[in-house]
Amino acid sequence: MTEDLRQVEATGETVGEAKWAALRELEKLHPGLDKGAVQFQVVSEGERGLLGVGYTPARVVAQVDADSAQGSTDGDSELAADVRELLERITAGIGVRCRIDILEDDETVTASCSGSNLGLLIGKHGQTIDAIQYLANAIVWRSRPNDRKDVVVDAAGYRERRRAALESLAVRSAEEAVATHSAVELEPMTAVERKTVHVCLKEFDGVETGSEGTEPNRYVVISPTG
Repeated sequence: MTEDLRQVEATGETVGEAKWAALRELEKLHPGLDKGAVQFQVVSEGERGLLGVGYTPARVVAQVDADSAQGSTDGDSELAADVRELLERITAGIGVRCRIDILEDDETVTASCSGSNLGLLIGKHGQTIDAIQYLANAIVWRSRPNDRKDVVVDAAGYRERRRAALESLAVRSAEEAVATHSAVELEPMTAVERKTVHVCLKEFDGVETGSEGTEPNRYVVISPTG
């Protein structure tokens, strides 16, 4: 990895507060962390200064061993390992410290990011994380034409919120298709997101859905029936 996620540095008014802040930061990077595995190094005990002037915070470094900090990657397929390495490079490049957990099934490779500054990774209206996901899919589709799986990049439960937004968009678009008696084309989506729209509108009266275009620019078309 480009960056060591097993070690963080934190400050506080006291050594105890600095340790607590460092521990919380490590827990963001490594959910389910065994607190007993964390070791602290006191860099500075801090100084309060005379009448509050010249205050210097306490500073500590917290570190956890590799086994406790990082989940095993032994079960990663070659595809999953490539996705992990790509995302490690991207997140390090934009200055986001995060842990990346990979879950793979027959259709999808889902990379879930946990840690701090995830807002920077997600971006305004999800633009950054969607761009990263698009890039990851484009690279996978180009480099592995015979091993095609959708790559889903998630952070702090963003994709669940995205699912809710897609379902809302699907219903609004279906209502528009019925009212205007014309087809409505949605934005390009991954197969997973397109499936969300298809399933959402499966029982919606008066419309049918289909997908058009080529990957990774394939999109859903909602058409009125009858």
